[in-house]
Amino acid sequence: MNINTKPSPGFTLEPVHPKPEQAHTMPYAPAVHIVGACDLMFLSGATPSPLYHQHPHVDAEHIHPHSIEEQTDRAMEAIKSILDHVGADWRDVVKVTKYLTDFREADAMHKTMHKYFGDWRPASTTVCINSLSSPGARIELDMIVAVKKKA
Repeated sequence: MNINTKPSPGFTLEPVHPKPEQAHTMPYAPAVHIVGACDLMFLSGATPSPLYHQHPHVDAEHIHPHSIEEQTDRAMEAIKSILDHVGADWRDVVKVTKYLTDFREADAMHKTMHKYFGDWRPASTTVCINSLSSPGARIELDMIVAVKKKA
């Protein structure tokens, strides 16, 4: 199944579905094919903590809501600020890696992420881990983004 997700000078992103009739059952694409020329941007992991915070960490900067939905929203908003800065959007995201401290929250996380991605489903990996760098953070997201080349 090849769907050009948006007109873009120089490249398109096409989800790869060996079984297109089953694509609607998945919250991600098994693969995304970048067709044409573009630049790649690799986003560092975003948590519910502020994008810019002190290192070493100061606890007061890392007070998180308990809800995985709210934590996901905060991480996605931090990522949105980066996408906006480079003139990209959610349909330019090629790959997402999701780190969760409780895999039982994956469905709620995907539902929250769907508000941002809409019907676009980038390639994806979910990893369940013991803890994250910020106490109380239960999600971290990193992404690979295809960005149109600058003139």
